[in-house]
Amino acid sequence: MGARRLVIGISGASGAAYGIAALALARQAGVETHLVVSRSALLTLNQELGLRGADLEGRADVIHPVADIGASIASGSFRTVGMLVAPCSVRTMSEIATGVTSTLMSRAADVVLKERRRLVLMLRETPLHLGHLETMTRLTQMGAIIMPPVPAFYARPRDLDEVVAHSTARALDLFDIDTGAVRRWSGLKDALAGEMP
Repeated sequence: MGARRLVIGISGASGAAYGIAALALARQAGVETHLVVSRSALLTLNQELGLRGADLEGRADVIHPVADIGASIASGSFRTVGMLVAPCSVRTMSEIATGVTSTLMSRAADVVLKERRRLVLMLRETPLHLGHLETMTRLTQMGAIIMPPVPAFYARPRDLDEVVAHSTARALDLFDIDTGAVRRWSGLKDALAGEMP
């Protein structure tokens, strides 16, 4: 396959920064990225980060239009290490769970599942009702990994960028992509050890 390839999807949920961080971290790790962005995500990217579609040029190795169901990533014969959807909206999650592949985003995810590759969904929704939970259970049974971007406070992030980078790097860990951006847990500090009962 040559260089490892990762499909990155950015859906319209809040948290567009996770997708942008995933592109940057994967590139630093030498991973070839294939990006697909939903129409709703273009609105979120602009609202949250002030980015437009043209600003995505150069951030990924290949950008696939969301309507292009004939793209390379729509076929299982196009080998990848899997797909990360960051952030993942409930709508995108639901389409993937039901196999309703109405866009390249859900089709690419469906391909990853059918080929038994890794699919990681950074779901951005709270609180969750029973339908959400049942959909997440169904996807887990199908082989996907549901990974809401939960901050790691033990890493003592200094700002929002560090929170985003840590969560995104942990998601990339699931593809065995080490970005060097994770502050790894090494146990409680020695100073605290003597205070434990």
